[in-house]
Amino acid sequence: MTVIGLGLISPKFDVRQRQIEGRFLGRQQAAIERWRRQAGLPEVDLAAEAVDRSVAAPNRIVPLWTLGTAATVAAVGCGIMLRREWRKANQ
Repeated sequence: MTVIGLGLISPKFDVRQRQIEGRFLGRQQAAIERWRRQAGLPEVDLAAEAVDRSVAAPNRIVPLWTLGTAATVAAVGCGIMLRREWRKANQ
C-alpha cells in the first residue's frame, strides 16, 4: 500500500520537495554570504545571482525513489517475518 501511495503522491511530492530544497539552498547561499562579509571579502548581490528555478531545476536532493525503495524493503522484510511466523504456527 505504501508503494501505491508513493505513486499517487509523486506529483505533489516533487512540487513540495522543490520548495523545501529551494529554501534550503537559499539559506545555504545566505550563510555563505554572511561568512564572506565576516571574512572581509567583497559582497555578492544574492538577488543578481538568483536563477529561475524552473530553468535550472537540479536533481532532487532527496528523490522519491529512495522512499519507494525503503518502503519496498520494509514490506518484503515484513512479508518474510510474517511467512516465518505463519509456518511456525502451522507446524
